[in-house]
Amino acid sequence: MTHSDTTAHEHHDGDASPKSVGHRIAIGLSRLWAWVFLALLIIFFVVSVSVTSGGTVNFLTLRNSQNILVAITPVLLLGLGQTFVIIAAGIDLSVGWVMSLASVLSALAIRAAFNAGAPLFLSVIAGLFAAVGGAAVVGLFNGLIIAKLKVPAFIVTLGSGFIVRGVSLLMSENTTVIGLPPGLRDYGNNALLYYLHGEDGGFYFLFRPELTGDALRRLDPIFMWPVVVTAIVVALMMFVLRRTQFGRHTYAIGGNLEAARRTGIPVDRHIIMLYILSSATAGVAGLLSTLRFNAGSAVIGDALLLQSIAAVIIGGVSLFGGAGTIIGTVIGALIIAVLTTGLVMLNVAAFWQFIVVGAVVIIAVLIDQSRDLIIGRRGRE
Repeated sequence: MTHSDTTAHEHHDGDASPKSVGHRIAIGLSRLWAWVFLALLIIFFVVSVSVTSGGTVNFLTLRNSQNILVAITPVLLLGLGQTFVIIAAGIDLSVGWVMSLASVLSALAIRAAFNAGAPLFLSVIAGLFAAVGGAAVVGLFNGLIIAKLKVPAFIVTLGSGFIVRGVSLLMSENTTVIGLPPGLRDYGNNALLYYLHGEDGGFYFLFRPELTGDALRRLDPIFMWPVVVTAIVVALMMFVLRRTQFGRHTYAIGGNLEAARRTGIPVDRHIIMLYILSSATAGVAGLLSTLRFNAGSAVIGDALLLQSIAAVIIGGVSLFGGAGTIIGTVIGALIIAVLTTGLVMLNVAAFWQFIVVGAVVIIAVLIDQSRDLIIGRRGRE
C-alpha cells in the first residue's frame, strides 16, 4: 500500500465516525424494526383488548398464545422454504396449492395403509412419505424448468400451481378425503405439555388427563405436536442456512448469480434443490393439516400463499435476493398472527384485517428498499 493509499484509508476511517455511526444506526433500525413492531403490537393489543372488554378479556393468556402458535404453523412452514428461494432471488407461487396436494396425498396414503392392516403409527409414516414425496416431485418439476430452461420462476410456479390444484381436486374427487383412522386426531391435536388451572391443577407431561365439564375447560395444551414439529423444522432450516455450504451458496446466488457461477458454485443444481426444499416444507404443512383435522383437503392451503410471502417480506428477506434470515420469517409470521388474532378480539371486521396486513407488507418493502438505498449510497461514498 502506498503512502497516498494509507493516507486515504486513514482519512476514510476518520471521516467515517459521524456518517458511519448514523449509517449503522439506520441499518440497525431497519433490521430490528420487525422485533420492535411485534413488541409494540403485543403491548397495543394487551391494553386495547382489556379496555374494550372492560377488563373481562385478556390478550396475553396462555391459551391465546398457544392458539397463535398453532395458527402460524402452516404459514411458517410455507414461508421457510420460500425464505431460501427468495434469498436466492427467486419466488415460489405454488406452495399453497402444494400444501393442499400434500394434504390429499397424505390422507389417501394413511387411509390405504390403515385399511390394509398397518398400525396407526406406520400409517402416519406412510402419509409423511406420500406428502413430502409428492410435494418434492412438484419442486423438482419447478426447479428443472427454471434452472435448465431459464423460464422465469414467477411463470413456472404459477403455472405448476394451477396444475397441482387440478390434480388435488381430481385425486380427492372434488371433496374432502375422509374415513381416516379415529385416533389420527391425537397426532395433530395432542400436546407436549398440559396445564390445568386451579387449586387442583398442575402440569402434565406427554399425558392428557381424562377430564370433563369445568375441569376440561380449565385445561390448556402447551406446545401442540404441530407446533413442536414446526419448531424442529425451523431449527433445522436455521442451521442449514447459517452453518452449511448450502446456505452460503444460497446467499451467493441471490447476491450475484453470475459471480456465483464463476466461483464454481453448481448454480443450476442448487436452484433445483431450493425448489424441492420449498415444496417439501409445504408437504410437511399438508401432512400436519391432515393430522389436525383428520381429513385431507384439496383447498386447505389456497389462502396461505400470500400470508407466507408476507411473513417472509415482513421478516426482512430482501425481494432482490442475497439477504434474509429464518428467524426473520418467524417474526414475520408472528406479526401476522398477532395482528389477525388481536383484530378479531377487538371485533374488527374481516376486510380491515386484510387492509392492515397489506399495509404492513408495503411498509416492510419500503423499509427493505430504504436499507438497500442507504447501503448503496454509502458504498458510492
